[in-house]
Amino acid sequence: MEIITGTVDTLPDGLLLELARYRHRVFVERLGWKLQTSGGIELDEFDRPDTHYVVALDAHARIIGSARLLPTMGPYLLADVFPQLLGSKHPPRAGWLWELSRFAALDLHSRRASHQHGLASPHALDLLAVAMGLAAEHGVRQLISVSPLGIERILKAAGVDCRRAGEARMVEGQALFACLIDVDEDWRAPRQAASTSFASPQADERRARRTPVEAGRTIR
Repeated sequence: MEIITGTVDTLPDGLLLELARYRHRVFVERLGWKLQTSGGIELDEFDRPDTHYVVALDAHARIIGSARLLPTMGPYLLADVFPQLLGSKHPPRAGWLWELSRFAALDLHSRRASHQHGLASPHALDLLAVAMGLAAEHGVRQLISVSPLGIERILKAAGVDCRRAGEARMVEGQALFACLIDVDEDWRAPRQAASTSFASPQADERRARRTPVEAGRTIR
């Protein structure tokens, strides 16, 4: 597996379009999220120049996972779409806080694709580890996400330091909560065991990173 990171301007040609198609297939077609899409493409107002992407590819260069990282100093999903998850609190905004969204680790070409959801995929924690590493490189200390309740137990079981930023609420028939995740470089260190190729368009050299597998769900 190869993991590529970048922005709209630095991702390889055509990858953002392929990512938008992948997101449509995962979130709209498979999970049934009610998102505004067009022509099998899933992009929204939060896919902008300062958005960072993490994209996992298989040996055939097909997308098998993705994550979106968004600075919170501007508009972001939790603040603008799901503010009710914060109760009476104002949406947090800080240079050291990014939002993690559109997280999926689903291999649509696998026979077991129908049984995979988010962190249930074999390479989900690889993807999360790279997302954490990318955030850390930009001085980010915490991630925040709109997550289903099940993700809390899964993240804690994987040794991720996370907590609730508000009470869980029912949204479109699903119990969601605002999840704060500490960006911890030490969490990534012991997960350098089996090879995952990591590529960044800004880097001249490729680095290998490794992470184990766990089970879980999709992050909005």
